[in-house]
Amino acid sequence: MTVEADYRRREGSLSGLTEPEAREFHRIFMTSFIVFVVIAIVAHILAWNWRPWLPGAHGYQTSLLDGAKDAVSYTMSLLT
Repeated sequence: MTVEADYRRREGSLSGLTEPEAREFHRIFMTSFIVFVVIAIVAHILAWNWRPWLPGAHGYQTSLLDGAKDAVSYTMSLLT
């Protein structure tokens, strides 16, 4: 294909891509977007399991420091 013929094929395109190039870009974009959304959903589920965004009537029962203190005391009891 000559440069002139390639230019004519791209002439009607707003993006400047040919039809096969646009399809390939769309496929890669959609795959990347779906992977991003799946990772975001998994991250939100893990964050919800760690600490729900809407606490109960008594608020959050434990804090991250309480868990760290428990982990340190357990580790120290194993070492002694």
